[in-house]
Amino acid sequence: MGPLAKRMKKEKTMAHHLPPLRYAFDDLEPWIDARTMEIHYGKHHNAYVTNLNKALDEYEDLRDLSMEGLLGDLDRLPETIRTTVRNHGGGHHNHALFWSFMKKGGGGEPRGRVADAIRSTFGSFEAFQARFSQAAIGRFGSGWAWLFVRQGRLLLDSTANQDTPVMNGGAPVLGLDVWEHAYYLKYQNRRADYVNAWWNVVDWDRVEELYRLATK
Repeated sequence: MGPLAKRMKKEKTMAHHLPPLRYAFDDLEPWIDARTMEIHYGKHHNAYVTNLNKALDEYEDLRDLSMEGLLGDLDRLPETIRTTVRNHGGGHHNHALFWSFMKKGGGGEPRGRVADAIRSTFGSFEAFQARFSQAAIGRFGSGWAWLFVRQGRLLLDSTANQDTPVMNGGAPVLGLDVWEHAYYLKYQNRRADYVNAWWNVVDWDRVEELYRLATK
């Protein structure tokens, strides 16, 4: 295989990429430590992207699909790659969202339409925050807590492993990674401390943006 063919093959396999972060690894300190961010983003998320691209390498029609297109109809995928796409595609999709849910100087309370929807659905922001935190803390093993929209309704749930509400017709607007790799270096087995700290970096402007997109 010549140099051009090798380069074309390499480019072909890179259908998905690590999204650029909007902040430095240490910008979420002291709530999320820089070393965890570096490993989480550069090692764990990168591995999901690499393995997803490998799975899609021989399926040109699938490489052009969005992550929502892939994960929203897993049954359409060849059985030989379905589990890989579910796990590694889900991992890529979830983490790409996760980074966007956080920012330096975040926290506080939501504003705008999503704030109204949270109050209407859960009674108050404090009630929502308590339920979301419990979903995250109570998720057995590895997984995620989610706030998402489905058929115009704002819903809260947790998923195992790298599953996502997208797999059941949902549009995530906020999500929290509770895999141990997301917090163990700083918090060890104190998941509740990690969950409580995470609220200090939530980017509510991003949540509002996603809520508007999901309900337009």
